[in-house]
Amino acid sequence: MRQAQTLNEAQLRRVTQYCRSRRHPVRDETIVLFSFYAGLRAKEIAALKRGDVFDDQGAVRDQFILSAAQSKGGRTRTVYLNQRLRRALADYASALNLSDPKRPLFESQKGGHFSANTMCQLFLDIYRAVGLRDASSHSGRRTYITRLANKGVGVRLLAELAGHSHISTTQRYIDVNVEQLSAAVELL
Repeated sequence: MRQAQTLNEAQLRRVTQYCRSRRHPVRDETIVLFSFYAGLRAKEIAALKRGDVFDDQGAVRDQFILSAAQSKGGRTRTVYLNQRLRRALADYASALNLSDPKRPLFESQKGGHFSANTMCQLFLDIYRAVGLRDASSHSGRRTYITRLANKGVGVRLLAELAGHSHISTTQRYIDVNVEQLSAAVELL
């Protein structure tokens, strides 16, 4: 099976700009940003509840625990939210009723949780609309891991952030390109 495309900054900007033209612009952009800035799988994004990312006062958490039921492999893990994602969530919160922490963070057209398949389809629809034929719901996750690796984050930390049991799994996510290879030899 072919790996999902990793996106560069210009492609990510194109995706987020397109999201702003959709029927649910803030929701869709926040979903995409969760993929790129927290490295979550589509299944995990679909399973998020409001109480996972917002505290009792409605403030965005710095981190939260993804439960075993929400994650792949039945393991809990801590998800860390960077500043850009926290700002996006704060903007998104203004359109939400935060009084029920058990409600889905991202509601589908019918008002409930997205299914994992429907969330994957949302990503595919967005990527196809902007001309990214090799991108999938896993593109944000691969981009997240690759970008952190390119910034010098060690594979053991990456595995922990991604929720992988084995670093060999994480290593398969890291995309290598000509620019990286060229820069690597200049370190000598």
